[in-house]
Amino acid sequence: MRAFSPELTSHLFKDATTLCTCWIVRRRDGAVLGFTDHDAPLDVDGTRCEAATGFEPTTAVTELGLAPDNQQIAGALSADAISSEDLQLGRYDGANVEVWLVNWARADSQKHHLRTFILGEVVRSGAAFSAELRALASLLDQPIGRTFSRSCDATVGDSRCGVDLSDSRFRFEAQVISVTDRLTVEIIDPISFDDGWFSNGKLRWVSGRNSGTSSEISRHVGKRISLWQAPAFPPSSDDQCVLTAGCNKTFAQCRNRFENGDNFRGFPHMPGGDLSLGYADRDTLHDGSPLVV
Repeated sequence: MRAFSPELTSHLFKDATTLCTCWIVRRRDGAVLGFTDHDAPLDVDGTRCEAATGFEPTTAVTELGLAPDNQQIAGALSADAISSEDLQLGRYDGANVEVWLVNWARADSQKHHLRTFILGEVVRSGAAFSAELRALASLLDQPIGRTFSRSCDATVGDSRCGVDLSDSRFRFEAQVISVTDRLTVEIIDPISFDDGWFSNGKLRWVSGRNSGTSSEISRHVGKRISLWQAPAFPPSSDDQCVLTAGCNKTFAQCRNRFENGDNFRGFPHMPGGDLSLGYADRDTLHDGSPLVV
């Protein structure tokens, strides 16, 4: 149980209280926004919490043990606060949401940080939205550590992989010349790259409404680029983008395409389940050498 300040504790025992709830949203890009259900703005922990934003919380559910707590909030979309475009571009994905109990008559000294949530699924409905708040304990549900697998468990271009995706062999600056649908675009022909070079890679938008976001490429054939998931907004002709090479996480592609076999983070020679069904016979060479499959 978090201890309340003596001043706030004394106020809570009064017959009439002047309490409100404030939320401070800290996005992963560093932006910080504050909201309150009070009828006037308040300054809480160095953040201006705006009023009249339509923020409404549901009842918080607290579980025993390590089961994560959960709550939901709802609010109105507006250009000055949480905009529809920001939600569609994923700028609030994984944001931290601090919940504060505040005596609005003494907001400078009588406030209490109740808990911190992680912003989960956001549902839009017209000019409003609702969002799931997940407790920090939900992070304990994420897998930690590595598993044995023939495929690589690194992400191409990260520190464990070591491939430099800024190399011109693995990067192509392109322009959209036509749009088939939200999942398929045609770009200026990357004639110096073989078909499939950018399959499983990334397309990063550098202009247009999707600027600053990335899409995963499912297939690359000639000028045609197919995406796994549609971007937040329909692409337009003349949108600028940058393509980076993809990796299917096999040892062969790591060695042949990226010349990075020494950094391969899988176990390509790990025997499969059929090895356990094998048996010795007179035709097999038994010289004590490693079994490589």
